[in-house]
Amino acid sequence: MVSKKIHSGGESINTNTKNKNETTLTVGFENDFYFRKPVKDDGAAVWELIKDSKVLDLNSSYSYLMWCDIFSETSIIAEKDGRTFGFISGYKNPNNMNKLFIWQVAVDASARGNGLATKMLRQLLKREACKDIDYVEATVSPSNQPSQSLFRGLAKKLDTDCHINDYFIAEDFPDEEKEHEDELLFTIGPITAENK
Repeated sequence: MVSKKIHSGGESINTNTKNKNETTLTVGFENDFYFRKPVKDDGAAVWELIKDSKVLDLNSSYSYLMWCDIFSETSIIAEKDGRTFGFISGYKNPNNMNKLFIWQVAVDASARGNGLATKMLRQLLKREACKDIDYVEATVSPSNQPSQSLFRGLAKKLDTDCHINDYFIAEDFPDEEKEHEDELLFTIGPITAENK
């Protein structure tokens, strides 16, 4: 078992709230992104975003339609001018409802490097549906440095800890055309309401 701990100070972001479910944030290059819950009709655009990422595991289009419909309270879309630039899928762990498991984080190549994924995660944590969330969890492969940086950075911004442990090993993944890497479990928390 590998375990690491990271702790650092927090940082705030500026938001202009339209209502409790819809917020506009300004990120680099004066681009305004609109954050909202996904709906079933977003499934196709999300599938395309994941496919175009070339690094995320692409699931069936059906799974994204269902995800956008059933798990909308714990997932988020970032869009501008009607185009989807970011998507995060998450769900509350049924074995521990104060943990939000992040399944996939996707940001369009043209919007990367501006902290959009972090802002999406923070907006998600501010939702009423996530008010009882004390921990964020995600699995990340050892070679996925951007995702590792994302979750380490989230811990810093939330002024909390980041624990990293072995989770899945390559042999756990059956019928892969290409060998799947190990997956590390990142656990960020505890998260206080003041730091969300």
